[in-house]
Amino acid sequence: MLVPDAPVTLTNDPLVTSSFMIGFNWQDGVSDGGSPVIDYRITYDQSIGNFVTLIEGLNDQVYVTDFELLSGRVYQFKV
Repeated sequence: MLVPDAPVTLTNDPLVTSSFMIGFNWQDGVSDGGSPVIDYRITYDQSIGNFVTLIEGLNDQVYVTDFELLSGRVYQFKV
């Protein structure tokens, strides 16, 4: 088995996103590495250069942040 391709098209969901939370979704990469992808891990950074795990074992391709966003910060997410 191989490592699956990274998810693609990480997209903001404007119907969910507000000044307090972000909703986003994504699609699987082209190759699944020979086995179906069963879960995802999301990490984020608050403009300090340190990605922290937000959630592991997520089964869906949709997520809404469960913490309050801080004004003036630039957030970066990876799936």
